[in-house]
Amino acid sequence: MIHNQDKQIIERTGYKIEITAGQRKYGGPPPDGPDRPTNRSEVFIGKLPREIFEDELIPLCEKAGKIWDLRLMIDPTSGFNKGYCFVTYCFPGDSTKACEQLNGYEIRPGKPIKANSSVANLRLFIGNIPKTKSKEEIKEELSKAVEGVTEVIIYTPADEADKKKNRGFCFIDFDTHKNASAAKRKLANGRVRVFNRDIAVDWADPDEEPDDDIMSQVKVLYVRNLTSDVSENDVKDFFLPYGNIERVRKVRDYAFVHFDKRDDALNAMRALNGKVKE
Repeated sequence: MIHNQDKQIIERTGYKIEITAGQRKYGGPPPDGPDRPTNRSEVFIGKLPREIFEDELIPLCEKAGKIWDLRLMIDPTSGFNKGYCFVTYCFPGDSTKACEQLNGYEIRPGKPIKANSSVANLRLFIGNIPKTKSKEEIKEELSKAVEGVTEVIIYTPADEADKKKNRGFCFIDFDTHKNASAAKRKLANGRVRVFNRDIAVDWADPDEEPDDDIMSQVKVLYVRNLTSDVSENDVKDFFLPYGNIERVRKVRDYAFVHFDKRDDALNAMRALNGKVKE
């Protein structure tokens, strides 16, 4: 249902509003363009009162710049919003301005909202790949199974001269979040094998490309060959003697163990690598 206030906004701007079961979308693209902006032009707005709709959000967000689209997440059961939306601006600088203007803004007395930059994740972590494979071979193999692969990032072992070898994992960049998400679903369900082996798949940090200095600070261990009866708590208990653990995430037969300190992660790796859990 399009409210009367929304009709007034549509008449003023020429934008369209599309309504589906879980979302109300304003714009995308605007009637006069431009093309979809860069990945750094989106703002996440949270802690919205549930009764707020586009008639309040659009004039508020327009103060920072020209809106490309606004997507308000809706609870299909109640018809009210879920407390958050995404606003994409036509120009990246306006998204920065919006964060500054809107973060902490009281949209109702005593109801400050949250606003921060939202970057669509285009990068996956892939683990358990053969260490003998080059960047080009990995890209070729993955491109057979999924769409949209644009880049493969590998890290060579520090003690090996062969620059084509990797450390058993890589980062894969995609052209769109949709393709990255589809690839994650396809690769994580176990039906697709890469280089004839099961691989580990998870989202990677989209904000920066890790270099060797960053990799030297990694505090996460990748653990594989877990049986189905092993729970996340079992994995945590197994590694806990080596240091404080922030969290454990288990997927099928592998898990990611997040330590507080890198030294603890390294000690656990040295002590437990190749060990059989009783």
